[in-house]
Parts: sequence; C-alpha cells; structure tokens
Amino acid sequence: MNIKVYGNDIEKALKALKRQLQREALFKEIKKRSFYEKPSEKKKRKQREARKKRMKALRFKKPVNNQKAQTKKI
Repeated sequence: MNIKVYGNDIEKALKALKRQLQREALFKEIKKRSFYEKPSEKKKRKQREARKKRMKALRFKKPVNNQKAQTKKI
C-alpha cells in the first residue's frame, strides 16, 4: 500500500490512508480479532452478516415484471 504526500500535506495523506484502510476493512478485522470469539458466536455472526448481505442485495435488485400477471382480461 502506497500513499503519496504532495506538497508536505500530511493531513490529506493521512486522510487518504484512513480511507484506503477502511475500504480494505482493516479496522473491522482488527476490532474483530482484538478479543476471542467463541465458535458459536462466530457462527451466529456469520449468519447475521449473510442475512444482512442478502437483504441488501434484494433491495438493490430490480423487480422482475411478470407480463402475464400485469395483463387483465376484460
């Protein structure tokens, strides 16, 4: 990982570093590994994350319009 500093602007470089670390989920990984997680808790957490991911995918998925369901016979 490389962060370039332009014009001695350390604040901007630090901000870029934090943003890149956050994108790579490094902070989340450090927080997760800072204490022991029992196998049962790990399983529950993974299930919770998978459920959250599925729900998010459903939210952004385009609804499929069924042509037969929309046509009405008069």
